Amino acid sequence: MSIMTLTTQDSVAVITLTNGENRQNPQFAKQLKQTLAEVAANQNHKALVITSNDEKCWSLGIDTDWLLPAMQAKKADEIRGFMYDMDDVFKTLLLFPMPVIAAINGHAFGNGAILACACDFRFMRGDRGFFCFPEVDLSIPFLPGMIAFVKKAMPYYRFNEMKLTGRRVSGAELAIDHVIEKASTDQQSLLIDAMTFAATFDKKRAIFAEHKKRLHKQIIQIIDEENKPFIDNLALMV
Repeated sequence: MSIMTLTTQDSVAVITLTNGENRQNPQFAKQLKQTLAEVAANQNHKALVITSNDEKCWSLGIDTDWLLPAMQAKKADEIRGFMYDMDDVFKTLLLFPMPVIAAINGHAFGNGAILACACDFRFMRGDRGFFCFPEVDLSIPFLPGMIAFVKKAMPYYRFNEMKLTGRRVSGAELAIDHVIEKASTDQQSLLIDAMTFAATFDKKRAIFAEHKKRLHKQIIQIIDEENKPFIDNLALMV
């Protein structure tokens, strides 16, 4: 079963997540890495939009139906492989040589919200869907690298509040804090807004990539150095 598709509209690549709640597991991480490589390989692409075809969800984060049995079965290498693959996804997005725009058409929870924060820009529906970090209620601490790049996507006070309360936040609230570019009216408007914004970019890849490399240098270093001991020791829950 396909879990994502890649299409192109003029100079804009569109990755559409197609697996319902779009839970993240080893297959998701490997497929997204591969699809991002395909986007970059096409020199006609000037921007990337990531969205979902589900009516309610953009991504609900880590696939607990995979993770919990994997932990019980002590599949340590499989879990570590997934975590490192997701770190590769985050680093790829942070250093991607073109703008990456999340068109959040529904709920973005946990690792789904974190994935959106790794993108350069975000649009979200104003009529449905919540953005939420429920990890505080699930006894799952953020990895250091996650903290670093989520802080680049939202004001610290908003991240502090969301991270420590687990409160679900609407697109309208996120627009006030400029976490998203716009809270679009509905699904159709969301895609129009995101694609219209994406089409305004015609930057040379070399300078765009260099800007992001220098801008996110410390974040990449934290991911590479500080995440490793937590992943290697599977210190993923408290």
